[in-house]
Amino acid sequence: MQFFSYLINGISLGSVYALIALGYTMVYGIAKMLNFAHGDVIMIGSYVVFFAFGSAGLNPVLAIVLSMIVCTVLGVVVERVAYRPLREAPSLAVLITAIGVSYLLQQVAQLSWSSNPKSFTSVVSGMQPVSLFGGQLTISAETIVTIIACVVIMIVLMWFVNYTPAGHAMLAVSEDRGAAQLMGVNVNGTISLTFAIGSALAAVAGALLCSSYPTLQPTTGAMPGIKAFVAAVFGGIGSIPGAFVGGILLGIIENLSKAYISTQLSDAIVFLVLVVVLIVKPTGLLGKKVNVKV
Repeated sequence: MQFFSYLINGISLGSVYALIALGYTMVYGIAKMLNFAHGDVIMIGSYVVFFAFGSAGLNPVLAIVLSMIVCTVLGVVVERVAYRPLREAPSLAVLITAIGVSYLLQQVAQLSWSSNPKSFTSVVSGMQPVSLFGGQLTISAETIVTIIACVVIMIVLMWFVNYTPAGHAMLAVSEDRGAAQLMGVNVNGTISLTFAIGSALAAVAGALLCSSYPTLQPTTGAMPGIKAFVAAVFGGIGSIPGAFVGGILLGIIENLSKAYISTQLSDAIVFLVLVVVLIVKPTGLLGKKVNVKV
């Protein structure tokens, strides 16, 4: 029964990684940019929930909605100010800029709210855990909400991309930005919308992450952001189902490694699995090989 407990907790952690990875994979799939500041948008969103729900006593749903609005605006501003001028620049310049934005957000958070860890109040604190098998297995409310939220968001996101005009525009920009612009697609608006959606998902992921691991500080989003990027690559970056599968598998591997091997080596094992997967399948588990015409 202990194994099932570790497994469920791993799926819960993987669901958070999957939510973050969805933002990564959308931005990369459409804008072909690696937004390494994504993890720090999670941190900003978590602080908004912390003050709105934990300090001001706002309804948790409203606090998360407020956080999504703030993160959406932040994501669009970052794209407009930092990334759009570099759209035709070498990828290394964009990467360095993303790292710079990441450190900027961390320093702003540290100056604004200090670097001291804060105790985060769970947004589902009013819900009761579920006991199974006569109380031998207990599933926390945070775990249940995180898993359900991840599955629902992935389904809605896939429907949005495949069955709405805005989603079709995203697919067109992802396929060929120049041709999409010639066909009347607003490329700038589509990329901004992608950043907005990814940042909104980061706000939800931040609230769920800090509810399960209730400590908040300016570096809170750094390691989850890196692991979510690993999950996106693991599943096949640019693929929405791939980000979901990669996140879930990464969470399970990390949790089982901590339980049965070593808590100190769990991160190393996660990255080792990524290396092995990429050696066998360089495009990731669900990634597709793209032939480039020259």
